Amino acid sequence: MVIIWAALCPLAALLLDESRQTVFWIVGFVSLLIVSAILQPYLVPVGLSETFVTWFFVLNVGAVIAIAFALLYYFVVQRNFFQERSEMLLLNILPKEISEALKAKQQTIAAQYQETSILFADVVDFTPMAATMTPMRLLDLLDEVFQCFDDLVEKYDLEKIKTIGDCYMVAAGVPRSCPDHARLIVNLALDMREAATQRKFGDQKLAFRIGINSGPVVAGVIGRKKFIYDLWGDAVNIASRMESQGQSQSIQITSNTFRLIKDEFACEAKGTIKVKGGDQLEVWHVLARKATLGAP
Repeated sequence: MVIIWAALCPLAALLLDESRQTVFWIVGFVSLLIVSAILQPYLVPVGLSETFVTWFFVLNVGAVIAIAFALLYYFVVQRNFFQERSEMLLLNILPKEISEALKAKQQTIAAQYQETSILFADVVDFTPMAATMTPMRLLDLLDEVFQCFDDLVEKYDLEKIKTIGDCYMVAAGVPRSCPDHARLIVNLALDMREAATQRKFGDQKLAFRIGINSGPVVAGVIGRKKFIYDLWGDAVNIASRMESQGQSQSIQITSNTFRLIKDEFACEAKGTIKVKGGDQLEVWHVLARKATLGAP
């Protein structure tokens, strides 16, 4: 019975103590086991009734098993808690499909998507406004803005890619194919603009520029540390230009996006603009949903 009780020591140490300390406990247990085996022939049995011996055995074994079960139960609960927490953190960083692929095998993950739409949004006159605010107040303001946008992205089941300073990037059609990617991302843009006009963020009334483009991209995870799911391609660069060269409270889109959404959204032609590289691109501003305007 002493040996059975002693077996709890290395088990408890394994679950509750540092890994290095566990070695000393298991060595101590094995040493006790050897010493007991050597001394057993020299021990004089005590005359006890058979009933007492039976219940003594049952109670001791039952108690040891109950304690061992409690220790293992504690371990399983803690393991499940931290596993769920790590899964939640991973899914907040990477899309589910990408995180599953990375868990299966750590390697470069990239794929080309022909039908996607990319949105960039940032705060108008952010730099001068930031100069008048304390760092913590600025951080709280951006956190409030991004939480609002996160809820809208989740509403349309789109993929938030990243934030860069005050810039917010979203994609539709990656990593899950989506035939109506342009419609969904324009709806998101309209909801973003509506949220900005109807509320304040950190006691500030903010205006946003939003730019959208549609086209093929390469999306995936590269590198070996601090993974981030990102997009590459001309479609991404042009979407960024649509935002940076847009107007306050405008949703500026390219002809690629306009062709996909013109039947459902009222748009205004804005001529052409010159983007980096010298290209001239036709652009439109999205005004509203046609259903809202009562159009057929």
